[in-house]
Amino acid sequence: MKKVITVGVFDYFHLGHLRLFENAKKLGDYLIVAVQDGDCILKTKPDANVLYTTEQRIDLVKALKVVDEVIIYQDVDKTLPEVDFDVFAIGGDQTHAGFQRAVKWCEENGKEVVRLPRTPGICSSAIKQQLETLK
Repeated sequence: MKKVITVGVFDYFHLGHLRLFENAKKLGDYLIVAVQDGDCILKTKPDANVLYTTEQRIDLVKALKVVDEVIIYQDVDKTLPEVDFDVFAIGGDQTHAGFQRAVKWCEENGKEVVRLPRTPGICSSAIKQQLETLK
């Protein structure tokens, strides 16, 4: 069985996230989605406006039939070595230093890395901005 993992916050859940999961699942037989821990988000981005708790985001992701397993992560580069997977599927915007270290680890350990395109016209930042204008 070929296992695929993808990671993210998945807070303002939208169609782009669903498409990421669907496209990641096409790369293998079993999809693991790692949801970032809320406390970790606030440590690195203290001004972040997190809508859902970690547990709520996990429940949202678990409810999707395309997802086989959901785990929590804090630092992507520290979590990947602890997970059994074959393919690391990431979005094109996931480029910060932790992702760069994670990609390097994958390359050094025989894991495939696939960058999946964003869904055009959809992003969490734009959704947050739209919601702010409604206040």
